[in-house]
Order: sequence, then C-alpha cells, then structure tokens
Amino acid sequence: MSGTSWRLAPIDVLLLLMTLIWGTNYVIVKHAFTEMDPQAFNALRMIVASATFAAVMVWVRWRAGSSRARPVRGVPAGAKPHAIGSIFHSTERITGRDWAGLLGLGVVGQCMYQYFFIAGLSQTSVANSALLVAVTPVLIAMTTALSGEEPVSWTHWAGAALSVAGVYIVVGLGASVGGSSLRGDATMLAAVVCWTIYTLGARPLMRRHSPVGVTGLSMLIGCVLYVPAVWPHLRPLEVGRITAMTWVTIVYSALFALCIAYTIWYAAVREIGSARTSIYSNLVPVVAMLAAVIFLGESLGLRKLLGAAAVLAGVGLTRVRAEKVAAPAE
Repeated sequence: MSGTSWRLAPIDVLLLLMTLIWGTNYVIVKHAFTEMDPQAFNALRMIVASATFAAVMVWVRWRAGSSRARPVRGVPAGAKPHAIGSIFHSTERITGRDWAGLLGLGVVGQCMYQYFFIAGLSQTSVANSALLVAVTPVLIAMTTALSGEEPVSWTHWAGAALSVAGVYIVVGLGASVGGSSLRGDATMLAAVVCWTIYTLGARPLMRRHSPVGVTGLSMLIGCVLYVPAVWPHLRPLEVGRITAMTWVTIVYSALFALCIAYTIWYAAVREIGSARTSIYSNLVPVVAMLAAVIFLGESLGLRKLLGAAAVLAGVGLTRVRAEKVAAPAE
C-alpha cells in the first residue's frame, strides 16, 4: 500500500500514545529522583519491566501452543496471523544469528543506552538533553538514507529540521555547548548513538519476530548486564525506606515507559520504518512541557506554543506522501 495519505493511521495513534507516556514519565519520576539515586531507580524499573516481558512471553507462548491444534473461527487454515497478534507472537524459530543480534541489542540498546542516558541527564541541563535527543531522528534518517534501507524524501528532511528547531524553542533557547556540562553532553550524545544503533539494529529481527519478543529478550539481556554495572548505586539503597508512591512510580514507569512504549516503538519501526518512527520522539519534550504546565503549574508562553507548533508541523511533514515501508517477510 502506498501513496499520499493525510489520514491519521492507527500506528500514528499508537505513536502519539507513546509520546504521551514518555512525556508524562519525566514529570512522574521527578519526585522519585529526589528520594533515590537515579541509576538505582532505573535498575529497579528495568527489573520490573524485564519480569513483565518474561511473563507475557511465557503466557503468549502457552496460549499459542494451546490454540495451535484448534482452528480459529473465521480464519482460513494456513492464513497469516493478524497484525495485532504478530506484535506479541511469532512462529519463527530463534536462530543462532538471531541470538547474536539480541545479545548486541541488549548490550547497546538496553544496558549502555540506559546507563548513558541516566548519567547524561544528571550531568547536563534539561535543555541540552532535549536538544541532543532531538537529533536522533536526523541521525537515523541519515543512516537509513546512506545505507539505502529506506527512501527519505525532502519533506522528511524538512520536517526533521523543523522539529529540531521546535524542540530548541520549547526548551527555552537554553541549550549551550561547552562549560561544565560538556561531560554530560558527551554522555547524552553516546546515549543517542546507542539508541540509533538499537533502533536500526532491531529492524532485521523484526522481519521474523514479534516486537514484544525482540524488546523483551533484549531487555532481559540488558537488565542482567545493567544491574551489576550500577550495583554501587543499588547497594546503599534501603528498600524498606522507599515510599509507596515511589514504588507506584517505579511500576508505572516500568510497565508504561518501558514495556508498552518500547513495544509501540518497534511495532511502528516494523510498520512504517525507522526514520518515520523516530521523528515522533521529538514530540516528547512538547508533551513534557504540557505535563509540567498542568501538574507543576509552570508557565506557558507564546514562545513555547510556537515551538510546539513547529514540532507538530515537522512531524506532520514527515508523514506527507509517506509510503508504507513494512519489513519484508522472510
């Protein structure tokens, strides 16, 4: 299916939900970071998310096994699984090459990315962090264009540039290079590179396996590596002193910001490609800004509204004349 489309597709709705989750997550975890070390918080939510993914994968596998013998009403024998069902389950066997890919994703996209992102966020300004993360769609588009993996139109480049400018306006024109934040900026840039590799590296696996399976297994691998790496941050933590609200925040962030949002991200990568999916991440600072206005009482001026409009227009441009770039089945 290809051609010009101005209609909001179901995958766009899911991506908007993803940006809503990630944007509000900043406000929700803000209090938790005042109560406990950020790396310790991140380790706990990765443990919860990994356990949830493992439980879902076991349950889906059991359901698939129990229903394989009986026909599904209205579905012809030998028919391909429904697109929604394929998000959770794939009948393809995991090969040795697949395991090598999952190991790489776990190391780079889960363990290293999570560590660099949290460390960078704590060492540089919010403005610098938001602007560096906003470069991700441009980096992904450049990589996919140079590799020939996805066609990138001039409207996509224009939309990406407009969205980056919008993010710069939204964060208050407060980003700066050098000074005391240089180390944090470099760490955040490393996180951006890791996320780019993670997004592009998972796409070949998406051709044969489900987003839940790829994300869940890579997160399990990353969690096993991440927890020992941040053990000095976890060791002093007194679990009994963690308040009920912080536990709620940990569970919420694990289930929504990691499990659901990550699954949507990779379902979109499989459906519309890496470049078009990544541009939606630039909506996250806009959602975070609106959440801060609603829940924290921060002011909302004309400058921020103009920046938000620029981001929205930029995302819209990348979806003009967008052809469906579904990963080919193998």
